[in-house]
Amino acid sequence: MIRNVAGAVLALAGATAAVLSPFRAWYDGRHGRDYALDELFTGITGAKADLWWSLLLPFAFAALLTLVGVVLRSRLLVGLAGLVVLGFTVFWMVRVGQYEGSLTVDGGGAGLGDGVANALGGGILLLLGALVMSGRSRKTRKGPEERTGRTTGRTWPEEPRAYAPPPGGPGPDPDLDPGRPRGAPGPDPREAPVADPYGAPAGDPRESAAPGSYDPYGSEPTRTFEVPDRERERDPGQDGPGPR
Repeated sequence: MIRNVAGAVLALAGATAAVLSPFRAWYDGRHGRDYALDELFTGITGAKADLWWSLLLPFAFAALLTLVGVVLRSRLLVGLAGLVVLGFTVFWMVRVGQYEGSLTVDGGGAGLGDGVANALGGGILLLLGALVMSGRSRKTRKGPEERTGRTTGRTWPEEPRAYAPPPGGPGPDPDLDPGRPRGAPGPDPREAPVADPYGAPAGDPRESAAPGSYDPYGSEPTRTFEVPDRERERDPGQDGPGPR
């Protein structure tokens, strides 16, 4: 944020200096607005140019690029504006040097004026502003804790993962099962007898017996008891039943 503000200040200062430079003396007291834009391609003449068809046009376009770049926080647009200002200024200096034969700098007002210095300084400030700006930051999706600024401190345990060993993988440890070598497959659980929850337990003889041939009550021998005759034990002198 601070870098964007500082870069924007530098860029706006550079754009202002570039726009005001055509209204200052560029060479031998002649203002930049007096140089026609097409003279940069056809050759410098002494004719006075129209205001909006002078060096003011590219500098105004650079100022517009600067405003859009500052609003959008685009380093590319601000840097492009700086290149436009510096490019047209250097191109003008080349054309004037060809027309005059040489470029001179004189403090008495002859030669290059302060308008050229303003244009060069404005272009440099625009490039510095583009370098200082950080540009637009990419928005990342924040979680609920980051949006509220509070942390619950809650940690969620990982769910256990149950999986079978791959076929042909290492078998059990021989120290735990000495009778089985390492790498040998374990017993198939389908070979072990499974007890019937509604019938006899596993291994009971009733499982192998034919239907109807197994007598659950005939495996044990039965006992018979003799019941004594109560008539024989009765006293013959008594007619009726004895006392109870």
